[in-house]
Amino acid sequence: MANHKSSAKRAKQTLVKTERNRFYKTRIKNITKDVLSAVEANDKEKATVAMKTANKYMHHCIAKGILKKGTAARKVSRLQVKVNAL
Repeated sequence: MANHKSSAKRAKQTLVKTERNRFYKTRIKNITKDVLSAVEANDKEKATVAMKTANKYMHHCIAKGILKKGTAARKVSRLQVKVNAL
């Protein structure tokens, strides 16, 4: 338990940030899975729509500070290569 008022506040802020980050990271995983499942099913239309959503959301996460620019670019690029292969 925190001994100082400021450390108690930091502990509380950490819990809030951890929960928020978990939400974003889980959403990234789910959106990525949507793209990959569409690619597995050879559904080009569904994959293209899912890819558009994934690209938009990953760049949204850059703005929020959840992902670094290079990480998001790498994830989007790898997904896009798979979609283009259809």
